[in-house]
Amino acid sequence: MELCYQLPVLPLDRPVPKHVLSRRGAISFSSSSSLFGAPDPRQLSQRRGAISYDSSDQTALYIRMLGDVRVRSQVGFEPERRGSHPYLGVDFRTLHSRAESAGSIPARRIRRLFSFQRHLLSSRLLRGVPHLNPLHILDEDYCGQAKCMLEKVGSWNFDIFLFDRLTNGNSLVFLTFHLLNQYGLIELFQLDMVKLRRFLVLVQEDYHNQNPYHNAVHAADVTQAMHCYLREPKLAQSLTSFDILLGLLAAATHDLDHPGVNQPFLIKTNHYLAALYRNTSVLENHHWRSAVGLLRETELFSHLPVEDSLSIERQLGSLILATDISRQNEYLSRFRTHLDENDLCLGHASHRHFVLQMALKCADICNPCRPWELSKQWSEKVTEEFFHQGDIEKKHKLEISPLCDSEANTIASVQIGFMTYVVEPLFAEWVRFSDTRLSQTMLGHLGLNKASWSALEPEASGSSEEGESEPGRATEEPSSRALSQGSQES
Repeated sequence: MELCYQLPVLPLDRPVPKHVLSRRGAISFSSSSSLFGAPDPRQLSQRRGAISYDSSDQTALYIRMLGDVRVRSQVGFEPERRGSHPYLGVDFRTLHSRAESAGSIPARRIRRLFSFQRHLLSSRLLRGVPHLNPLHILDEDYCGQAKCMLEKVGSWNFDIFLFDRLTNGNSLVFLTFHLLNQYGLIELFQLDMVKLRRFLVLVQEDYHNQNPYHNAVHAADVTQAMHCYLREPKLAQSLTSFDILLGLLAAATHDLDHPGVNQPFLIKTNHYLAALYRNTSVLENHHWRSAVGLLRETELFSHLPVEDSLSIERQLGSLILATDISRQNEYLSRFRTHLDENDLCLGHASHRHFVLQMALKCADICNPCRPWELSKQWSEKVTEEFFHQGDIEKKHKLEISPLCDSEANTIASVQIGFMTYVVEPLFAEWVRFSDTRLSQTMLGHLGLNKASWSALEPEASGSSEEGESEPGRATEEPSSRALSQGSQES
């Protein structure tokens, strides 16, 4: 099967319907003197994607672009910048130069062009099959911007939403592959590139994009956070390559095939997963087993000794199961005891594994510790998922889960409670373990974000005081019934 990028050519004088121009992907025309197809050239610059026709050679070019776009015509039209993000300041120009022959294209350019949308095309180039027609891939600038972002993948301000747009929804695949390569794990463990790509693609596809929160972007965000923690001095000096491999894989797969509802919902609806796992860590067991299934299907570790691959599967499960919010107090108490007694020895494999569990738990619920612009988006998404579950429960006349009733809760109240009873206790202990600049930055953002939500929720302070006066709200386990049902962020 051959991938075809050549599109039908329309005459320049054919009128373009208005409903076509209003779509996110539309048709535009460029000539040497003016822009056609839109009443205002600036409207063209604001579209998310287009088919561009040039009068000089009548070649139809497909542009796959997501997010903010800037277009420059042959007369030098250049709209104002939209937003201040440094990676969005790129001009998308119509390219008219003839494509180089297959034999003269450098290997580095081949690697840059290699993406899932152009897989078959790149294969033809590698085999030396020439183009039938000149091909200009105009989204190379977007690939370049994604590459620039990956150079700063260790920054706590990393914008995973922007990165997902730049990679056309493939943020989890690109980011995980980049990190595995950056740590030298692909070469060290002799991972087959085809099997690895297939595994990552299947992982990404098994996340439900219709979920507002528990989707592949969340998995990519957790993986990026895990990378930040792995670079902390205590961990970087102690963790082995095997530990790092486990940490990254667990982060990428920790919510695999998440249905968008929580465990109590599965139990009270007699879902088959609840019966299968006997109402214990239902979702986490499913995420783990799903990940193991993909590892075996792709045979990613088939070249390793059987005992090694089984060890990877077991320890991967141990990490994913630690993200169960109902066991939050168990892990937190153990972590606090280790810190009080100062007996954590990262020279021991079991202690390193426990620290990895805590790092994954932190990465999983670190959204309130991100800068406000990112944290607010995550808060809105997770609350939307909560309320959607509540709407389903109302529809089927089921008991509405705590924090899932849109009439009794607000985004601010949900987030303030989550920060107070779940996030703050966990990160307070993490700072005791690793008191670094990153840890202080996270606590700083957490305090500012909580204050921002409090300002948006005038009654939040009163509700918080009432909650503190109630036995079992602030003094009992952070993983109380309300939090365990509502805190799907785990």
